[in-house]
Amino acid sequence: MSIIEHLVLFKVKDDVAPSEIDAMVDRMNSLVSLEQVLHLTAGPLLRIQSSPSLSFTHFLHCRYNSKDDFHAYAVHPTHVAVVKANDPFCDDAMALDFVAEDLQGGLVPPPGSAMQVTFFKLKEGLGDQVKDEVLGAIRGIQQEFKQAIQLTCGENFSPGRAHGFSIASLAVFPGLSELEAADSNEEIGNYKKNEMIKEHLESVMVLDYIVPSPKARSASC
Repeated sequence: MSIIEHLVLFKVKDDVAPSEIDAMVDRMNSLVSLEQVLHLTAGPLLRIQSSPSLSFTHFLHCRYNSKDDFHAYAVHPTHVAVVKANDPFCDDAMALDFVAEDLQGGLVPPPGSAMQVTFFKLKEGLGDQVKDEVLGAIRGIQQEFKQAIQLTCGENFSPGRAHGFSIASLAVFPGLSELEAADSNEEIGNYKKNEMIKEHLESVMVLDYIVPSPKARSASC
């Protein structure tokens, strides 16, 4: 199944009141009602690891059927209004978008599932063949995530907003315990150990996120 993955990270300013943060997240989650959106979830990150350190605080994940739907969503007046309303509360943001040709599992990550997203910044000057080989190595490692219920990875097609990161992989686990079991078994860590990836990798960022329930999202209104 082929879909578009849209991954956005936000760094909320330190002096923003909790009520304003809740309102910001609610505005993002309201975008699930747009007809172009197959899936959307937004909320605080559970944790983030990156080298060098990047201190993002919140995450938004969307899925669309096609690039046309994604671009229609991007210019939709409701989306534009949400971006404008939320912008004053954020110090930084980055986005990475890719075509997922290989979605495995359901389309919508269930509430309570644990998502781990890994962003890869490759060294400059690599050819398309090398990038394809790195993607192949990432897909191979993903197959080791035996408890994952959804898997995708791909190359970014929106380089201007990605802080230099060019590839992302996404793994959804039934819950936090399954994600942490994968971490403890060093399945996730194999990204950094794989020689094909390691040779061409400049830096990596790993984030963990728990998909909230619609009830939990609306409770902050």
